[in-house]
Amino acid sequence: MASKNHTTLAVVATLAAASVGYYLYRRSQQKSSKKTVVFVLGGPGAGKGTQCDKIISTYPSFKFFSAGDLLRAERKKEGSKVGEMINQKIANGEFVPASVTVRLLKDAMDSCPPGSKFLIDGFPRNLDNVNVWEEILASECDVKFCLFLDCPEGIMIERILERGKTSGRNDDNIETLRKRFRNFEKDTIPIVQSFEKTGKLRKVKADRAVEKVFEEVKLLFEGV
Repeated sequence: MASKNHTTLAVVATLAAASVGYYLYRRSQQKSSKKTVVFVLGGPGAGKGTQCDKIISTYPSFKFFSAGDLLRAERKKEGSKVGEMINQKIANGEFVPASVTVRLLKDAMDSCPPGSKFLIDGFPRNLDNVNVWEEILASECDVKFCLFLDCPEGIMIERILERGKTSGRNDDNIETLRKRFRNFEKDTIPIVQSFEKTGKLRKVKADRAVEKVFEEVKLLFEGV
């Protein structure tokens, strides 16, 4: 009888171990199947686009999407009502509805090969962005961290006004810029702070030469 009980216990233990092993395997598969994402935030003129260019040149497994570029592309589509609405919002220094931005990001990521990693510039900018991302994309994506390029407002203004001489962007002017900075302080800084609270913020001082900034940024992407 003792031998029989011992055999039964051994079988139960083996089945339990197999079940746990399968569960852990499934969890690892689910996690590995998620899209790897890094967000990049910073005020207007903090150097997000410049640093993102250097990141994707150094780490080609990352695909780059700028929320702003995707929105600007939509604005250029002839006869697009969404494009007209985006134009008006940006000209007023206001945020575009989160549902529009997130859907554009989802379409862009879905168009990439499986296993691609994503560097997303200028998102999430406000609580609506966060909420809609959670609703639509959180189950598909593994956000590794948020890179925050921290730069004084005075330097960002100088950079933007200089860029405005050749960019052709209707939001590169001092009036719109002031609205964008106030919106950034009111809506985006709390998002930055929330990433910090969860341990997912990586802050880099961005008021230095491009290469100096990138030396620090590069270290954050090792092994991602």
